[in-house]
Amino acid sequence: MIAQDAIPVILRGVRLHEDKVRGGWVLLAPERTIDLDPIGLAILNEVDGECSLGKLVSVLAAKYKAPAEQIEGDVTDFLTGLADRRFLEFI
Repeated sequence: MIAQDAIPVILRGVRLHEDKVRGGWVLLAPERTIDLDPIGLAILNEVDGECSLGKLVSVLAAKYKAPAEQIEGDVTDFLTGLADRRFLEFI
């Protein structure tokens, strides 16, 4: 389990990119790509390297008018999956 005060940081060389050919957003890393759905894009748009996981969940909950407890698991699972695949890290 990731601590609420952990800060997700997108790794150097990884970036969000709008794929205009296929009409969507992707997370690009050297020789790797992840297609993003609207939820993944919404989460990554809030990752700024300064905001903690707890704050990120609060911001998303307020923005989408959803209970923080309801989205916390999904946000944590998504970001943990990206960390496992070396697209981001927690500091």
